[in-house]
Amino acid sequence: MSLTLYIHPLASFCHKVLIAFYENAVDFRSETVDLMEAGSTADHLARWPVGKIPVLHDGARNRVVPETSIIIEYVQQHYPGSLPMLPRNEEQRLDARLWDRFFDLYVGVPMQKIVTDRLRPAGGNDAIGVADAHRALDTAYAMIDGQMADKTWATGDDFTIADCAATPGLFFGSMVHPFAPDQHHLRAYFERLLARPSIKRTLEEARPFFSMFPYREVMPERFANGSAFA
Repeated sequence: MSLTLYIHPLASFCHKVLIAFYENAVDFRSETVDLMEAGSTADHLARWPVGKIPVLHDGARNRVVPETSIIIEYVQQHYPGSLPMLPRNEEQRLDARLWDRFFDLYVGVPMQKIVTDRLRPAGGNDAIGVADAHRALDTAYAMIDGQMADKTWATGDDFTIADCAATPGLFFGSMVHPFAPDQHHLRAYFERLLARPSIKRTLEEARPFFSMFPYREVMPERFANGSAFA
């Protein structure tokens, strides 16, 4: 196989790409990047100096591909599967791209702000930034609840890149900033995501690392014991 995906199994943005790959049975191998280990970090910075994961290396084309949305589009272009993550119809493709960005920027980013603030040293917390992140999630959840009132997946009847992006942000977000009781469409959408085989596989592979999650004490038992992914 020519594709190597550099990841960490707990990293939310890595989940987005793994879900897309599993949906299409992409032939690839994964390699874990340990950013706490000097050698692994140095190797990854040589690969992609920005230092973010995931990053894809295509040995057959001698190409390093960073950024989740670009990785998914690259693989669809050069190693297409049966389910396009970016729809062929132009209008549908724009919708998928819009909601892909929405979930990354307005769910994933504020969720990570809340989570990573717990990792800061004593006295270094950003209370204002965390409060802003909670407000951002309030807005995003309300918008998603409205979007999902008449849809199965984020942009309609077909599972797309937008749903890949939605999953990790909502999974971890549901713990650090729970959905409102009356957000029934959002809650139902989240359960549909959890029932998807590609998502079950991704989260089950992440489960051995859940002890590293800074909000582990609020993780529902069905996630911790894996029954949600069986």
